[in-house]
Amino acid sequence: MAQPPVILASTSAYRATLLRRLLDSFSQEAPGTDEAPLATERPADRALRLAEAKARVVATAHPGSVVIGSDQVADLNGTVLDKPGTVHAAHRQLEASSGNEVIFHTAVCVIDAHGNARTHIDETRVRFRTLSHDDIARYVERERPLDCAGSFKCEGLGITLFERIANEDPTALVGLPLIATSRLLRAAGIALP
Repeated sequence: MAQPPVILASTSAYRATLLRRLLDSFSQEAPGTDEAPLATERPADRALRLAEAKARVVATAHPGSVVIGSDQVADLNGTVLDKPGTVHAAHRQLEASSGNEVIFHTAVCVIDAHGNARTHIDETRVRFRTLSHDDIARYVERERPLDCAGSFKCEGLGITLFERIANEDPTALVGLPLIATSRLLRAAGIALP
């Protein structure tokens, strides 16, 4: 019996690279979801809401497909660290994170071919070492992490910014928790090892 097509509701190169570890064949589609936070919404709730919203938008457009949505929200003492977009904003985020713990809430939602949604949220705690102005300037200049929540790429040079990382799934910090995604895909009828 043929499996339904799988669609990643994201154009993120980071998430696509991770998903290729699990699947040889899938497509990607931008969901165009409004990612504005809701008033008094907790960071974890925002990540879960957006992961499901992204998956639902694409699933509605492609009935009979299995759709994966994911979202990540970085939380520094209650302040959300979005993708910085500019060098100046990346410097500010890393200065604020220096010597502190940042919690990354990475949510995934898989909608099966019948429209049933299953979700998971991973919590990763990242302890930043104390960073000097020069440390930050060198890092941002070399890696340009302007499209990453929290202003770093842990799969690259960003790993040098930390004292420790604590989580259940190391892929979650990159943007898609593969352990949970594997479980949710199998529950949606996708054959995986």
